[in-house]
Amino acid sequence: MTSQPTTNPRSSIPVDDAERARFVADVLHTSVVGDVLDALGRTHQFLPPRIRRLAPGPRLVGRAMPVVLADVAGPQPRPFGALTDALDQLLPGEIYVGMGARAECAAWGEILTTTAQHRGAVGAILDGYHRDTDGVLERRFPVYSWGAFGQDAGVRTVVTDYRVTVEIDGVTIAPGDLMVADVDGVVVVPSAVEDEVLERAFTKVSAENLVLRAIEDGMSSTDAFAQYGVL
Repeated sequence: MTSQPTTNPRSSIPVDDAERARFVADVLHTSVVGDVLDALGRTHQFLPPRIRRLAPGPRLVGRAMPVVLADVAGPQPRPFGALTDALDQLLPGEIYVGMGARAECAAWGEILTTTAQHRGAVGAILDGYHRDTDGVLERRFPVYSWGAFGQDAGVRTVVTDYRVTVEIDGVTIAPGDLMVADVDGVVVVPSAVEDEVLERAFTKVSAENLVLRAIEDGMSSTDAFAQYGVL
């Protein structure tokens, strides 16, 4: 029996999803991915800069599992709504993407982190706050949010739906879209252009490395840009 190739013969990008995520995390970064999306006319793919990573760490790459939250007032018949259902549906390699609520309370914490880790999820990206910061940090689970705020969500927000297409500040996120996050922000790569984006991003990173070496060897940035077309 012959083993299946892990890359397309005409591509530098792994086909296997886990290998692809590792490749992107190791080789690419949000800036170059965003540049390529701009070149393809996808000029609104970065989530708003209010969503920042909790702590330094490796680049986060995974598949979006969008979760919709809504504001409520006071005790609910089902506290937190469908939150536990959403958590229990997380799959290996997925990122919990919470959005929709605007109440000033935490959308993520240590128990949610523990559940997500045991489900094989790789991170959480929240258009909202997180809490239990020390506990989350101890678990080394990548979290991106507005910042830390300890106020509970139990009487303030509920999860109304999950694994559906959502929008954050005009950026559409569909289930399964590739998300890349690092110190420079969070970018969403639509499935329809994923292969082309990653291939072009790899080419651009390679060109950027040539430019860096040329400048280190004494070439001016003007001449380097004229020769390589990368800045």
